[in-house]
Amino acid sequence: MFRKQECVAMLLAGGQGSRLYALTRRIAKPAVPYGGKYRIIDFPLSNCVNSGIETVGVLTQYQPLELNDYIGSGQPWDLDRMDAGVHVLPPYQRNQGADWYKGTANAIYQNIDFIQRYDPEYVLVLSGDHIYKMDYSDMLAYHKEKGADCTIAVLDVPKEEASRFGILNTNPDGSIYEFDEKPAVPKSTLASMGIYIFTWEKLRKYLIADEEDSTSQNDFGKNVLPAMLNAGEQMFAWRFDGYWKDVGTIDSLWEANMDLLDPNVPLDLADPTWKIYSRNPGMPPQYLSATSQVQNSSITEGCAIHGKVESSVIFAGVTIEEGAEIVQSILMPGSVVRKGAKVQYAILAEDVEVGEDAVVGEAPEEIDDLSRWGVAVVASGVKVGKGGKVLAKSMIEADVKDGEEVSANA
Repeated sequence: MFRKQECVAMLLAGGQGSRLYALTRRIAKPAVPYGGKYRIIDFPLSNCVNSGIETVGVLTQYQPLELNDYIGSGQPWDLDRMDAGVHVLPPYQRNQGADWYKGTANAIYQNIDFIQRYDPEYVLVLSGDHIYKMDYSDMLAYHKEKGADCTIAVLDVPKEEASRFGILNTNPDGSIYEFDEKPAVPKSTLASMGIYIFTWEKLRKYLIADEEDSTSQNDFGKNVLPAMLNAGEQMFAWRFDGYWKDVGTIDSLWEANMDLLDPNVPLDLADPTWKIYSRNPGMPPQYLSATSQVQNSSITEGCAIHGKVESSVIFAGVTIEEGAEIVQSILMPGSVVRKGAKVQYAILAEDVEVGEDAVVGEAPEEIDDLSRWGVAVVASGVKVGKGGKVLAKSMIEADVKDGEEVSANA
């Protein structure tokens, strides 16, 4: 027996995350660690709970094992409910055969039966690779007030960045009259956040029509939304003015972690009125020895810090030995940095070991040609040997030998 829900959330979490390179070779993008003790998917899941949405379908596909294990029964987010709760929805075998999710719209189409079980009036479609806090109930109230068929959350972005987004052009009442996907010359700065509320009856109709169109790419931004707009459906933009970050690239993931250390950035993870829930292993408190030096950094439980840490985010179970130095970097769970090593402007994935006197990453001021600079990334389980050197912008997926130097072009 399934309890009727006013609104069901569908969370798109099946993308490969290819722009995160080494960080997503073994895990789905929404399972990538963030902020010392979270995973990216914690944010939309927590937003749903805090907004009063009780039923969430998580659509998985690429490398789903760790993400599935992490979500589990949904207990950390209070989504372990018999007649609602969180449900992991991978592609599955049908009478006609099995199909991978072909696009964002097709992923929802393949789960029409799941949505229909709850007989909702509205469906909230979310992405699994954004860091933000949002009260979806405010957006839903706006959708109802306008009598909308579709409401799209929008963010005012700098004009020079607008061409990177789907841009909405609106009338004074907020109704949408034009949608441009990454326009070369944007007419406005209202960027789609990839967060949609649909009246379910209308969405179901357009999903079925989109699936029947053999020329469609089965994508919301490219196909379903333009089709609704062209048909004259009631579509409105709902403005969001809080912190929001698409962490689909190495640079944006690094920047989002660094934002946590900036007191001027409004994303307060300690805010008791809008808690971000997560599944964390029980670990002892962090240990900072007499030789440690820590400045403007986030240090999570289970860490042993004997070296110097500056403006960095350190996840659970990390060990930094005496004489090691960490600057403007992200060290994911279980990483070890040996004596005399230096990690700067870098991301170490889970269980990386940096050997004695090794160097990972470079500071921008150390490089003459800034086009060569970028965040260095070391994939999970990789070992950087004693005295090894990983240059800026490198993506390391294999062990680095003792004394070996690896560049971005290697």
